[in-house]
Amino acid sequence: MIDVHFVPTPNGHKVSIMLAELDVPHRLIPYDMLAGDHLTKAFRQINPNGRLPAIVDHAPADGGAPFPVFESGAILLYLSEKHGGALMPEDTRGRSLAQQWLMWQMAGFGPMHGQAHHFIRYAPEGQEHPVTRYRNEAIRLLNVLERRLQETPYMAGEDYSVADIATWPWVRAARAIQLPLEPYPAIQRWSAEIGKRPGVQRGTEVSNERNLSSLRPQLTKEAWSNLFGENMLKSGQ
Repeated sequence: MIDVHFVPTPNGHKVSIMLAELDVPHRLIPYDMLAGDHLTKAFRQINPNGRLPAIVDHAPADGGAPFPVFESGAILLYLSEKHGGALMPEDTRGRSLAQQWLMWQMAGFGPMHGQAHHFIRYAPEGQEHPVTRYRNEAIRLLNVLERRLQETPYMAGEDYSVADIATWPWVRAARAIQLPLEPYPAIQRWSAEIGKRPGVQRGTEVSNERNLSSLRPQLTKEAWSNLFGENMLKSGQ
């Protein structure tokens, strides 16, 4: 059994999709980040960085004690390796391509889209420079993905892989920052095909409440502090 410490964000959905695709028994343990559930010392024993998602594998391949894994990309690779290289190309070049595009998502597409979400949706209004900066970078990265998907059906080549699982939830979230996909026909084709997969549908059954899915979520002072402010800072000391 795998415990998934979970919120239904794009990063959380990477893991829930992967587990659904592999048909692995797991238990979602929901966290209320607005209430600060993720700021506890107990959770930092699972993820020293205090961020969601994270997993605890109660039946690791080595037969040892329960094993925690944090960082969504590392979780995808851990699950793939545990299940015989699942959702990774078998050949050396294909495997490297999947890893390269997974790292691109982890280092670029996800963080830059995340910053765009913060300044467009959460930060106090009127901050023209960061809104423009991160919106432009989010668009640039969509252009990179569009060019790639004009060349090949999936990000690592002919086959669906962990790179697609990592990127698809963030592409889906582009609508929350009013970035339409109509200018990107290859992304639209890819996104629609992935969205039809039963594992993807099962893995995204849990969604955020309407407030957190809106263009301008309404946060209390305490919720803001838990997500971005003093409570968040104190928790890491």
